[in-house]
Amino acid sequence: MQPILVTGAAGFIGHAVSRALLAQGRAVFGVDNLTPYYDPRLKAARLADLRGRAGFSFRQIDLADGPATLAAFAEVLPQAVVHLAAQAGVRHSLDHPRAYTSANVEGFLSILEACRAHPVAHLVYASSSSVYGANTKVPFSEKDPVERPVSLYAATKRANELMAQTYSHLFRIPASGLRFFTVYGPWGRPDMAYFKFTDAITAGREIDLYNHGKMWRDFTYIDEVVEAILRLVGTPPADQAPAEAPGRVDPAVPHCLFNIGNHTPVALERFVAVLETALGQTARTRLLPMQPGDVERTYADVAALHRAVGFAPRTPIEEGLARFVAWYRSAENPLRG
Repeated sequence: MQPILVTGAAGFIGHAVSRALLAQGRAVFGVDNLTPYYDPRLKAARLADLRGRAGFSFRQIDLADGPATLAAFAEVLPQAVVHLAAQAGVRHSLDHPRAYTSANVEGFLSILEACRAHPVAHLVYASSSSVYGANTKVPFSEKDPVERPVSLYAATKRANELMAQTYSHLFRIPASGLRFFTVYGPWGRPDMAYFKFTDAITAGREIDLYNHGKMWRDFTYIDEVVEAILRLVGTPPADQAPAEAPGRVDPAVPHCLFNIGNHTPVALERFVAVLETALGQTARTRLLPMQPGDVERTYADVAALHRAVGFAPRTPIEEGLARFVAWYRSAENPLRG
């Protein structure tokens, strides 16, 4: 059986997806450039975990290198692609803009060109809830206009969606873009709030609450993100579809967009309280104004996802954070003190 190519395999979601595919008996060819955006010990540990599993192979590639990406595709001839590699982080994009155009735009172009040269059954790629930008209507629907990004990161993710739509139109590449809403859980990213808060509370340091704590996020547990991806990989969009087909951007183009969220926004103050309970410690907080590039609220409408694959995330924040804290304190966490 042809392997599934997973980009960003040493990343948070890429590692979890690769593990799940391998558990199903699928061969996985992982790609990652192992950028040190956050502590490289975590990426090394994720990669070591995957290398210990049957059916996994890996190559370190910068996807912005088009010829190297094309050569890997030609060698592997993947059955499908799960493209999760990206330069993440809204605030980081304010100071390092070229890292985002290189990884997120040039890198995605390399993937599209490789899928054009070596057709795949399905290209599933990561977008972001950040594309909703300054939208105030909630919950966010895939049918909402997304013309007001508030960060370069968001702009590059919207560019990915438009690029995929174009290549699907021109070259009939079946593609699905996934707008992730604040994914969290074991093996997660240390630059994200739940990980940073846990570090700080454990060490007795203050945590920063932006917009004076008046923020809401649609926190989505990693295992359910993986479940959605695995179901979607096996459900490529048809070349032609009815106008009401879930997630469809254009009935004549095999490209869909799906929100991947818990459809239950959690107030930041409640999130901190739940984390305090899980840790058994009290947080020291510092209230700060809104940061450039941030939005006050995210809230996913997941009706299209449920219609497409019969599933939608639903893990409560109490359960998800308790699992994260258990992992954080375990020997699996390479960053624990």
